Amino acid sequence: MAKSPDSSNSTPSADAPKRGLFQRKPKEAKAKKPSQLKQIAEVFKMTRRNDPQVVWIMVLAFLAVVAVAFLIGFLLENWVTGLIIGIPLGLLAAVFILSRRAERAAFAQIENQPGASGAALGTLRRGWITQDQPVAVNPRTQDAVFMAIGRPGVVLVSEGPSHRVKTLVDGERKRLTRILPNVSVHVIESGRGEGQVPLNQIAKTMGKMKKELTKVEVNAVSKRINSLGNRLPIPKGIDPYKARPDRKAARGR
Repeated sequence: MAKSPDSSNSTPSADAPKRGLFQRKPKEAKAKKPSQLKQIAEVFKMTRRNDPQVVWIMVLAFLAVVAVAFLIGFLLENWVTGLIIGIPLGLLAAVFILSRRAERAAFAQIENQPGASGAALGTLRRGWITQDQPVAVNPRTQDAVFMAIGRPGVVLVSEGPSHRVKTLVDGERKRLTRILPNVSVHVIESGRGEGQVPLNQIAKTMGKMKKELTKVEVNAVSKRINSLGNRLPIPKGIDPYKARPDRKAARGR
């Protein structure tokens, strides 16, 4: 006698809600994104922890804009309109101050940490091609060199003391000059020492560089560099700062 099919596989679960023949499947609940006001509140809390003076600066900016708008309206014998225009402008000025101070506070949190220069390159505007991983790294000292490609050419951003990271920078610059003889290679040392550029000023410094390439040439340079592969002796996706040389393999050689 043939065995009947397993009832657990042939019949729906008693706890499962029944659905009509022509009824649509219920949509899965999507994760709600935090509202813009909530995001601003979180940014404000983070900034206030690192920069307690931001509250007073925002208040002064708001009052200054409102006072100017009120004065102009009073001189024009229409101070009510001046306030109506001044209050939104004052709020806009306060939010602008908050965004600037928040960026500075965010950089202050990651300063002196491995990969901070790469994070600074992430704030560049459109027109730049960057990589998440450094193009050269010393796993022992955690010194690194990051690269960005844009209309000024190729920009190398070093991370580490000048005397120590110089070898990495010179090696990468020679390699790029050999494969791209007609493309300018710029070097920026991140840090707060003499001749170095703070993290929050790296994007601004690169934005002031003279443009030498077209957009088409930028893409061509990027493809040329990518065609040569990654020089780092580690598999893709591995954290280069945690990579260590294989001593057993070195002895075998």
